[in-house]
Amino acid sequence: MRKNKTNPRLTSPSAASGGVADQQLRIIGGRFRGSKLRYHGDPSVRPMKHRVREAIFNLISTDCNGCHAIDLFAGTGALGLEAISRGAERATLIEQHVPTARIITRNIAHLELEEQCTLLVTSAFLWGKRDLPKLEAELPRVVFCSPPYAFFVERQAELLELIRQTIQYAPAESLIVVEADQRFDFALLPGDWNVRSYLPAVVGVCRPATSG
Repeated sequence: MRKNKTNPRLTSPSAASGGVADQQLRIIGGRFRGSKLRYHGDPSVRPMKHRVREAIFNLISTDCNGCHAIDLFAGTGALGLEAISRGAERATLIEQHVPTARIITRNIAHLELEEQCTLLVTSAFLWGKRDLPKLEAELPRVVFCSPPYAFFVERQAELLELIRQTIQYAPAESLIVVEADQRFDFALLPGDWNVRSYLPAVVGVCRPATSG
C-alpha cells in the first residue's frame, strides 16, 4: 500500500474542473455539519444524492465512531468526509479519475483534515487486490462502495470480487455499505444485507460475520 500520507498537492481549481464551474455539496451532520464541499460538475462523476447520503448515515452514524472509513469510489470525497465529521478516526479515499481527485484534495484541505485523510489516486479494483489484504486492521471499518451504476453490469465480476474482499478482510465490528441501482441483486453477495430503496438508488448494509 502506498505510504499513509499520500496527499498529492494537485493543480489549480480550473484545471481540476476541466473548465466546468464548481458546484457545491454540503456535509450533512456531525462536527462539520453544513460545511461546503466542491464538485466540479463533470457528468462522468455521480455524487450520491443528498437524501441517500442522509439516509445512509441515519442508519450507520453511530458506527462511525472510532472507525477507519474507506471510500472505494470516492468521487467528491463526501462519504469519507461525512464519516470523519461523525466520529471516524481516519478515512482512506480512493479515486482513479485525476481531475476528481483534485477536487477531493481541495475538500480535505478546506476542512483541514490532511492528518486524518489519505487520498489514493488509483483503481479501487487494483487496490483491493494489491493493498487491501495488507491493510492494518486495528480499527473497525466502514467501507463505502458507491461506483458508477454501470459497473454493476459492465464490470460485475470485478465488483463482486472487490466487495467480497472487503468482507473477507473486515476487522471486528465493521460495516460494508453498497450503493447500486435496481439492476443489482444483493443476493449475489455473501452475508446478510439490509437492503433499502431510495430510487433510483438501492442501498445495502452488511455487518460481516467476522465482526462477531
